[in-house]
Amino acid sequence: MWSTFFVADEEGRTMGPGTAGTAGGGAAGGPAQGAGGLASLMSGRSTFGGNKRRRTTSTGHAMSEAQEGKIKLAFFVAIVGVVLTVLGVGTEFWVELAPPKSFYNNQTCLTAHYGLWKGCTKTLWVADIDPERESCGPAELPGESNCTYFKFFTTGENAVMFQKTTQKNLNVAAAMLAMFSLFLMVMGAICITMSLSKEILFFLKPASVCFILSGVLVLLSLMVFHQSVLAFLASDHTVPLHHELSWSVSCIGCAGAVLIVGGVLFLLLALPYSPWQKCLPHKDSGS
Repeated sequence: MWSTFFVADEEGRTMGPGTAGTAGGGAAGGPAQGAGGLASLMSGRSTFGGNKRRRTTSTGHAMSEAQEGKIKLAFFVAIVGVVLTVLGVGTEFWVELAPPKSFYNNQTCLTAHYGLWKGCTKTLWVADIDPERESCGPAELPGESNCTYFKFFTTGENAVMFQKTTQKNLNVAAAMLAMFSLFLMVMGAICITMSLSKEILFFLKPASVCFILSGVLVLLSLMVFHQSVLAFLASDHTVPLHHELSWSVSCIGCAGAVLIVGGVLFLLLALPYSPWQKCLPHKDSGS
């Protein structure tokens, strides 16, 4: 006759022999399985935790910290070009126009300066001007100033200063080139931001194209503006004028050069190999 034994667990529930064996087997195998799970967890933690891995790029290569530092340095160079461009485009000291000091009277004289968006006329005291200077100016001297925005972009009217007429087509072309260059700078900055956040080197190529084109357009805008100044001076010869390019043009010229340099740096960083190692390979100590 078979005897059946019932075992009571700690909570008072009766358990059969099979159930008790199962519970015992689970209890016996629990530490082993727990140790195996802990070992697998530790092995997985060594991959995903602790030492942080660099995310791999779309080409299968990880962006190292050295590459990230070089990208940030090149981005700083490009940002300097962007700041200089904004400073030059937003100011009206592109060109200064000045008649002779004795053209009006012996006490005051009139000078003017303008940029892409507005022009200013300024009345200066002759006593404040350098005695060795023949023309009125410079425009930084204290005096009564009057600035107005050009009507190129609203009614299409030309501006008249010192009986000379501006060429609205050239002025509008210079302004549009400058604005399009700013748009390309924004696109390039977005590409670099995505490259650093996602750690994808592919975005360096469109960023380099954007910054190089923006630098070229900035310099082209400067050339078109200079042609507009020459056309303005040739429109009438009644009033003799002395003209000189001012500090806003210096900002624009430096900005164009810096943007091109920044774009070239991004292009070099996007190459799959180092151009220095390609041109100047390291020689082995044995050779």
